[in-house]
Amino acid sequence: MTSDPDSGSRYGVLRYRNFRFYLAARLLSTLAVQMQSVAIGWQVYAMTGDVFDLGLIGLAQFAPFLLLILYAGHVADRYDRRKIITGCILAQLACGLGLLALTFMGLQVVWPIFAVLVLFGSARAFMMPASQAILINMVPTDSFGKAVALSSSTFHVAVIVGPVLGGLLYLAGPKTVYLIVAMLLVLSAVLMLMTRSTPQVTHKEPATWHSVMEGLRFVWSRPVVLGAISLDLFAVLFGGATALLPAIASDILHVGPNGLGLLRTAPALGAAATSIALTFWPITRRVGVWMFGGVALFGAGTVVLGLTGSVVVAMGALVLMGVGDMVSVYIRHLLVQFETPDAIRGRVSAVNSVFIGASNELGEFESGITAGWFGLVPAILIGGIATLAVTGAWALGFPVLSKMDRFPHASKETKKE
Repeated sequence: MTSDPDSGSRYGVLRYRNFRFYLAARLLSTLAVQMQSVAIGWQVYAMTGDVFDLGLIGLAQFAPFLLLILYAGHVADRYDRRKIITGCILAQLACGLGLLALTFMGLQVVWPIFAVLVLFGSARAFMMPASQAILINMVPTDSFGKAVALSSSTFHVAVIVGPVLGGLLYLAGPKTVYLIVAMLLVLSAVLMLMTRSTPQVTHKEPATWHSVMEGLRFVWSRPVVLGAISLDLFAVLFGGATALLPAIASDILHVGPNGLGLLRTAPALGAAATSIALTFWPITRRVGVWMFGGVALFGAGTVVLGLTGSVVVAMGALVLMGVGDMVSVYIRHLLVQFETPDAIRGRVSAVNSVFIGASNELGEFESGITAGWFGLVPAILIGGIATLAVTGAWALGFPVLSKMDRFPHASKETKKE
């Protein structure tokens, strides 16, 4: 697909059937995962009262993710990405049912929860490259930026609503949360099954070391792509304060599960508002400045979060973190997908997913470790300051990215004209 008859319409991408069903399936699965995340965090912290265990929640998901993600990218380039996503949603459903069964049996120790999260992390490893690579095949190239913004909007709506619902439902017990999660994932899987196969350039190479590593070689050869995704890795790696929100809510702000749900929605609220704005006013100039500015805003918000004891100020800081993160994610996603040939898009998306996963789950683990060593507030402050330092270092180390004015594909079109 190269042209869009509705390119002038902000929401013209919704006329594409596959995109509509994919969007609805992603909305429901994300809603379920966010509700589940609140329940797991609160349940684990209530059982142990140890911030280190909050870090282990991230590690349990990241370890299998890291082991499987590059092979998952190979799979996304060789097989139907639609079927891969559906299978991963069903695996997430199995995780939700597993957590429900464990809670019904009267769980007294936390390690079975971590075991379930290992399976969840494995499913996520296969889902991320397929999900990132499939979107550009569902809409015309001219509408891809709008599709990214609209997809991000619905994702963050789920991230806003999910924690609030999770916190409210948790008042009735974790069993209620896990039951609703399972129901939502069933609906999500059905919606993905209703999509049709999308045009996809596949490869037939066996899973050799050479073919699996193709995505990593491609990223390493493109300074713009390497700089964009590594900036996210190292900046957010140190800024994973959201993993500590159960402890922040309980020990600093003195709010319960409802308050935790609201705090978790704040970054998504900022990100959702930003993604809606990007749908109407997409970033087309000074791309590098916008990207580095977004990461810097994320780091500054983390510092404010560590300094405050006010719920209102904490919510504001988390909203700003969501705004900054969304700007960075939007630019990075467009850069990676526009620069990558479809035949290796799954493998490049897998490399991108490694960086995203490391910055999220490994960042959560780092925050838990730092909080255990230095205390809760110092850990947050250290993370925010480190994020700001990384932003400055990357701006100097990747001048081709920090000085970028237009997206590469737009620059090529301008030259042709």
